[in-house]
Amino acid sequence: MANVKFKGAIVHTNGELPELGSKAPDFVLTDGDLKDHTLHDFHGKRKLISIVPSLDTGVCAMSAKKFNDAAKHHPDVLVFFVSADLPFAQKRLCGLENLHNILTLSMMRSKEFATKYGVLLIDGPLAGLTARAVIVLDAKEKVLYHELVEEITQEPNYKQALDALLHAK
Repeated sequence: MANVKFKGAIVHTNGELPELGSKAPDFVLTDGDLKDHTLHDFHGKRKLISIVPSLDTGVCAMSAKKFNDAAKHHPDVLVFFVSADLPFAQKRLCGLENLHNILTLSMMRSKEFATKYGVLLIDGPLAGLTARAVIVLDAKEKVLYHELVEEITQEPNYKQALDALLHAK
């Protein structure tokens, strides 16, 4: 269990982020066309997974824009945004913001992803959603970088995450 804050109040996750150097847990998440994807579907590509409570908030939208801009210049990497939003909402928000370089994935069918990755909020006003986190994986799904953002209403460390992603082998 990890402690994070939501507007200054301590809230708890169900566990810890996957350890650095470990193989990331597999998942099943749903894209905007209601197609399910597993982590294995993206084997062979470096990946940044941005985990957010909901894309329909200012901080999450800002993160999506910043990571989308970075991904635009690096087509050899994948950037995912995982949230509990319905795929239709994710697709609509990305369309409105012109975000075409990220892949949004929804936990609509199951919270198993959040549980396996240790980011499921178990108390507080956002219980059932996820904490804000960033995980970078190499082409073989090894965890190279992770950040559990201490205050959910704040942005992640873009520079560190992107450096880990772009310098991964």
